Amino acid sequence: MFRAARYSAYHLETRDGYEQDEAYAEWLAGHRFDPAERWPWWIELVSAAVARGVEVRRARVVSEPVSAYIRYEYDLTTGHNVKAGEQVRWLPRRQANALLLPGNDLWLFDGSQVLFNHFDGDGRMTGEELVTEPGIVAHCVTAFEAIWDAATPHEEYKPT
Repeated sequence: MFRAARYSAYHLETRDGYEQDEAYAEWLAGHRFDPAERWPWWIELVSAAVARGVEVRRARVVSEPVSAYIRYEYDLTTGHNVKAGEQVRWLPRRQANALLLPGNDLWLFDGSQVLFNHFDGDGRMTGEELVTEPGIVAHCVTAFEAIWDAATPHEEYKPT
């Protein structure tokens, strides 16, 4: 779906932690690595999309003080997401009270498709669900834009 996007690919993340993989374990142990070297396929995928005119945005709704996992994501964002061409913003959860948030993380493609990401309680992905029903898509577009407008750009956000 990412390769087929024509003008937009927006990602909403709302969890304070995801499955703890080897890279996260290394980071916790104090080993800092270049995310572009570890995940070059992401840099290539996003860079290619941006080069063909796709706007790639990622909004993260986070609790503060942030979890160790969110601090890990924050530390990797400049060398991974931003380097690839993504625009990234952060919204402290306490500032989201007036917003209606979707119940799951999601990707929005071209304002016409929503790919919901389903996770278990430990942050392991259990599946995806593609939805094209116009009412649900419109709700997700509206919610994402409200989150985006309220969120702080990565370059200005300082996690607590």
